[in-house]
Amino acid sequence: MIDRSVRLFADSADADAVRPLLEGSLVHGVSTNPTLLERAGRTTDDIAVLAKEWTDLGAREVFAQSWGESEDDIERRARGILELDAHMVVKIAATRAGFAVGSRLARAGHPVLLTAVYTPGQALAAASSGIRYIAPYLGRMRDAGLGDIETLARMQSVCGSSGTEVFAASVRTPEDIVQLVDAGITAITANPTVLWELLAHPATEASASDFNAAGSIV
Repeated sequence: MIDRSVRLFADSADADAVRPLLEGSLVHGVSTNPTLLERAGRTTDDIAVLAKEWTDLGAREVFAQSWGESEDDIERRARGILELDAHMVVKIAATRAGFAVGSRLARAGHPVLLTAVYTPGQALAAASSGIRYIAPYLGRMRDAGLGDIETLARMQSVCGSSGTEVFAASVRTPEDIVQLVDAGITAITANPTVLWELLAHPATEASASDFNAAGSIV
């Protein structure tokens, strides 16, 4: 059965940024990709080390991306990621080769996320193939004029009761997160900075300061 509880994920390869979110049980898990690894000064060789750290800290799902020009290369790397830990979900770009590999793995019972999904048609094909997650890039879609939150909601709608779930990525603001959940999208990954902003408000800090001041009066 598909889990439709709200689940927030840290989208990062920066171990120092992710650690406090996991230690505080503030996120369900972590998602990363080769671009994020490069930005953090890491390489794909570090996926195993990062995955172990994150699962040891309580991550219930860790998403790492396979890559390659051929189906054989994509599948070989995907299987290597899945073998790291039972909490791993492999990300595969939604190209023709990616669809083929993702479908084979999904039908063999492996958790797969097709990433860079931009159309409801791609979402429908993923649902037909038994793919667990699809990841549309909200921010990039807006930048390119390819859609907005209602497009992601339509993707989830066409997936129906298949068990395929939209995993919203490229989410840039706390308000995006709230609007996505309002639209029925409950798996969302965002940069740690955005997640911390979701938790904070100046009025909250002011109230906490007042409580601390009153509590210190002897």
